[in-house]
Amino acid sequence: MAKILVMIPSGEVYNHDCVRWYEYQQVQKHIDHYHNIGDAFVFDSSLKLLNYDKLDVLTIRNVKPGDVERYNAEYDYVFLRGSNYIHSHMEWENAEQVLPKLKIPILAFGVGAQAPVEGKLQLSEQSKRIWNIIADKSASLGVRGTYTAEVLWDLGIKNVRIVGCPTAFRNNDPDLRIDLPPLDQVKNVGFTMRREVSAAYAQNIETYLTRHRDVVKEMARRFDIVMMMQGEVEEKKMLWGTDEQKAHALAELKNNGWIGKWFLDEEMEELYKTKLWYSDVVADYEALVRSKDMVLGYRLHGNLMALANRTPSIYFSYDSRTVEFAETFAIPCYDVFSQKPFVLEEYWDQAKFERFNRTYYQRFRDMRAFLDENFIDHKMHHGVARPRQLQVA
Repeated sequence: MAKILVMIPSGEVYNHDCVRWYEYQQVQKHIDHYHNIGDAFVFDSSLKLLNYDKLDVLTIRNVKPGDVERYNAEYDYVFLRGSNYIHSHMEWENAEQVLPKLKIPILAFGVGAQAPVEGKLQLSEQSKRIWNIIADKSASLGVRGTYTAEVLWDLGIKNVRIVGCPTAFRNNDPDLRIDLPPLDQVKNVGFTMRREVSAAYAQNIETYLTRHRDVVKEMARRFDIVMMMQGEVEEKKMLWGTDEQKAHALAELKNNGWIGKWFLDEEMEELYKTKLWYSDVVADYEALVRSKDMVLGYRLHGNLMALANRTPSIYFSYDSRTVEFAETFAIPCYDVFSQKPFVLEEYWDQAKFERFNRTYYQRFRDMRAFLDENFIDHKMHHGVARPRQLQVA
């Protein structure tokens, strides 16, 4: 079995392949720290696809003498946890000094590029060099979708394979499919929230926030909803903080120009006080989405976690990442900046989800082929095969 390294982990590993945030039980210690638990979903999901008996972290911040020699002597490969690394502000710390010295393969495991609202993506010269180093040390790079593949192609990197994201395949289920129940049977709904927004990626902040607010309120009137957060400080304080911290967090949100004006009205404030949910443990998210009839909203990995567990999910796209994800897996997707309001019934359509079912079937095999061609010991040859239903005329 393999001995492997991870570059840029996101959380601590327990029970071999499960991830939670560092010192997750010491809530007050990191209640002021924002970390996106979606990154931990990807880390956790990656580990669930790989066969290994030893896992360690490749440090690129504080490299000690002898570290690289030890990596080369003791480990079979290093994988770069999938995330949004290909953008204009990426800081690679000492990677340019460490990676060229590695004699073991580097596996880019579902990485993605982020496009700005206007103009072409401009990468630093360091980033260009880093991606060429990684490309030279692997048979192929596994990327999120077509846009990311095109960005790397323009850098002269041709050994790219579109694999989506490990989160989609975390249950190693090659025959996964989404079958919609009648909408009138849907009762319990998860909404993946993203109230933080940047003008660099969302083309209209007011539209983004007011649409977000209005859809959440509509879903709350129709269903028993849970508002699934991903690590935002104010929301953590409202859930876990002292009375003083809760009051301060609510005041901070109300005083935020965009949030106070376009998002947190009285109805939303009441939902914030009664329907918020968050955990620093990936397994808790999985248990939650399994208990829901539907999950929809703005979070890439929160929605993908639902689909990976056969819970129907609808994406809300607002930037190049969300569009790329939805395209890679053919997931039903509402454009937040479209001219028409969101109507759930238009997306609750089995034909739309059959496109996802067919595409997932192919993407599972793309990911498996990617791991094979990089000589990675993995579990995807032994998927959880489910008996197929015979169609009787």
